[in-house]
Amino acid sequence: MMKEFELKYGCNPNQKPAKIYMSDGSELPVEILNGRPGYINFLDAFNSWQLVKELKEALGMPAATSFKHVSPTSAAVAVPMSETLKKACFVDDIEGLDDSPVATAYARARGTDRMSSFGDWVALSDTCDAVTARILKREVSDGIIAPGYTEEALEILKSKKKGNYNIIKIDPEYVPAPQEIKQVYGVTFQQGRNDYKVKPCDLTNIVTENKDLSEEAKRDLIVALITLKYTQSNSVAFAKDGQAIGVGAGQQSRIHCTRLAGNKADFWHLRQADKVISLPFREDVGRAVRDNTIDVYLGDEYEDVLADGIWETLFTEKPEPFTREEQKAYLSGISGVALGSDAFFPFGDNIERARKSGVSYIAEPGGSVRDDQVIETCNKYGMVTVFTGMRLFHH
Repeated sequence: MMKEFELKYGCNPNQKPAKIYMSDGSELPVEILNGRPGYINFLDAFNSWQLVKELKEALGMPAATSFKHVSPTSAAVAVPMSETLKKACFVDDIEGLDDSPVATAYARARGTDRMSSFGDWVALSDTCDAVTARILKREVSDGIIAPGYTEEALEILKSKKKGNYNIIKIDPEYVPAPQEIKQVYGVTFQQGRNDYKVKPCDLTNIVTENKDLSEEAKRDLIVALITLKYTQSNSVAFAKDGQAIGVGAGQQSRIHCTRLAGNKADFWHLRQADKVISLPFREDVGRAVRDNTIDVYLGDEYEDVLADGIWETLFTEKPEPFTREEQKAYLSGISGVALGSDAFFPFGDNIERARKSGVSYIAEPGGSVRDDQVIETCNKYGMVTVFTGMRLFHH
């Protein structure tokens, strides 16, 4: 352990000097096992660690998250993966995946929004094992924080980035001070740390006519809410099968959060469609290029990867387009998706957009003057909606 760590610079190269330290002079709760993490790396590390720690405490399952720019691209718990999902997440060739809960959680988190996860920061609730390290070894990633590492995992991770991969070990027993202090423009802010714990008993105030909230739905709502707790606000998260499948972060309008998160959730579902799973990529096409290609293939500009002279560089044969009509038909069969919001929905338009992405369950604080309108829209589609009474803004 150490009392302070000098950083190369702050958020940007011109912001010097920079360091992290404990204001009371005590030792830092982390040990740097490899690399030299930077200012933003540590912001990601400490936010992401809190997320997976709380998920593990709330659900009793190993958890993982993939962070970029101080918000999660996804978070997940260790729900077993189907063979189709493994292919969609590019982990169908990982040996031992079914026997490693923490690797399964990370495979889900990394595989949700692979475009956004490029160059991610990783957090694990449990000891990093060799299976997880093997997944990470071939991905572009900036670093990882976990309570421990097996010897084999540490050896694998230390070989990344020419030996410079950032590896942080955190004391899982560390408890931060109840008061938080930071400065903005030379002015000091102080507030009580948000130590509110999201838990199943928060999901009892069901305000809709449909009150059938399954245990799986509760799990997914908790995943969504804890993900939101560490996402830059405004934020909305869609969740399914124990993972956040679409995160809309940092938007000024809540409907824009919902649209962004819904579009990401739609892409997550579409990536598992046969037409995408069976895309005939050339063997020499790398993982990052495959991610970019799939993203374009599913978008409005799909001709950019199917045009003559282009598709030959990506595929062994020219794929058929995945038309808007086909995509809409595929998504129309989706249901059982959970949706969390870090603050109340001000209008029913958020619910209308959520329905298009298969949302059946919603958790939000409530408290809008238009709550009745929101509830009415939920009732129209037979959704189950819970008012938690707790706002989860994070800045």
